[in-house]
Amino acid sequence: MWGAVKVLVIGGSGFLGTELVRQATAAGWDTAATYCTRPGRPSGASWHRLDLRAPGHIDDLLASVGPRFVVNASSGHGNWAVTAEGSIRVAMAAAKHGRRLVHVSSDAVFSGSRIHYDEDCPPDPTTPYGAAKAAAESAVRLLAPGSVVARTSLIIGGGASAHERLVHDLASRTRDGVLFTDDRRCPVHVEDLASALWELTVSDLTGMSHLAGADAVSRHALGVLIARRDGLDPGLLPAGRRADAGVPGPLDVRLDSRATQRRIRTRLRGVREFLRPRPSIGEA
Repeated sequence: MWGAVKVLVIGGSGFLGTELVRQATAAGWDTAATYCTRPGRPSGASWHRLDLRAPGHIDDLLASVGPRFVVNASSGHGNWAVTAEGSIRVAMAAAKHGRRLVHVSSDAVFSGSRIHYDEDCPPDPTTPYGAAKAAAESAVRLLAPGSVVARTSLIIGGGASAHERLVHDLASRTRDGVLFTDDRRCPVHVEDLASALWELTVSDLTGMSHLAGADAVSRHALGVLIARRDGLDPGLLPAGRRADAGVPGPLDVRLDSRATQRRIRTRLRGVREFLRPRPSIGEA
């Protein structure tokens, strides 16, 4: 697709990382990927165990693998040592070795106080995870100014995302919980997101990008769309309000991705499009 390319996907065994590795290997790229506990499944990539908490570990890996491009798709799940400090180590190593870095961030860096957020809006996190992501963003932009920081939202696709699994668990009554009706985001399909990230990676763009879907929906509305696509009864999904549950975090965060969308070819579909119910046999 873009010729001979050598890439390193940090967090390659995660949900987004798996799709990044799949697309890179399908394009014929020399692909390396990292894992924390066990390697991912996609074939065609070399796998390397990486602990972002360990000083010098990522530096040694970059020296041995020698990628041209690095995509940091690790999450850390709110662990400051991984999400913030680990991302700082990645940025420092990428700058030291002269590697282009694309750092994946999150809409969790915003409080929701203004609802709509474009690439110029400064972070104002209200949760530990959001604070760690915001700290990572600042460090990446300072230490590796030629990098890209790409914020995204809820990642959906293929039935394997945490949100899709939750809907199935709630519908089958194998898990307790509710889907909030007052918590809104702009979900993106994992294939669209990975494709857009690779576009940004091989481009000469720098700075902040937003990669989210065009539709803003509540977590309950998202669950209903998933249920209908998968032939489940949406009425089985319990609904509630985050404000009433006292769960901390922003309520309504809508990433405005229009500026980034104008600079890339990959179309970031809205959730109402990519979660349309599958046609029944004979209806296609």
